Formats: sequence, C-alpha cells, structure tokens
Amino acid sequence: MATDQRLTPAGKIKLEADLAVLRDVRLPELTERIQTSNEEGDVSDNSEYEELKDEMMRVEARIAEIEYNLLHATIVEKDAHEGQVGFGSTVTIKDQDGYVETWTLVSHQEQDTRRGTISTESPVGMALMGKKIGESAQVETPGGIIVYTVEQVD
Repeated sequence: MATDQRLTPAGKIKLEADLAVLRDVRLPELTERIQTSNEEGDVSDNSEYEELKDEMMRVEARIAEIEYNLLHATIVEKDAHEGQVGFGSTVTIKDQDGYVETWTLVSHQEQDTRRGTISTESPVGMALMGKKIGESAQVETPGGIIVYTVEQVD
C-alpha cells in the first residue's frame, strides 16, 4: 500500500463512514451468522459457513486497508495551481464529438464515476493532470484515441 496517499476532505469522510459500517454493522452481523452456523453442528461440509468465513476475511481486510489509508493519508482540498488541472480539481472537458463531461479528480480510494469523481491514476485523470483551459489531452482506449479539450477548471 502506498504511503503517499492523498484524500479530499469528502473522501476522508466517506472512508470513515465506510469504516464505521464495516466495523459496527457488517462485522458483528457476520460474526453472529458464523456463530449461528457453527452452533448448528458439523461445519466441515457446510458451504454457507465457508462463504461466511471468506466474507469475514474480506471485510477484515477492507477494514485494515481503510484504517491504513486513513492513518497515512494527507488531506488535500485541491492542488494549488490556479487554472490547471490537479488533484481535487473539478474539470469540464469536451471530446471531439462535442460530448461534455465534468469530473472531479480524486485518489483511487475515493473515485466513484456515478458521483462524478475519477482517479488521478485513471487514463483520463492522468491525461488531464497539468492541463489548462483550452489545452487538449489524448486518452488511448480500446476503441482508439479520444481527444478531450479542457473547457473549465475549478
């Protein structure tokens, strides 16, 4: 896990909320279900029991990952380069077909395309980093190269 982790304030809040749900709701629920399954008798051939144990391991691993990231993260509102795309910037781009999109560039931990955030490590995010209004960024996709023009940076 990287120690140079950056999060936006909103990303930190989201991770803390995710951690609380995993720790306070999901983990106790799984523990209870495993205990109930264990009390029902022989668990050696119980596929549900094995699935519950696997899920418990995934939840515990995710808890450890979030705790690590929160402990080692630097909270950054946004990079201090006015008019230039950077971490935390909200950027409006237009592709060569005239389709307009608006994204906020965040860490991979907090990216959620449904909420309008993409990672600075994604192909689009990497291509946009450092660009200014009017500049173009090329992104190689399986369908070919897409050229985006930066329309606005906030």
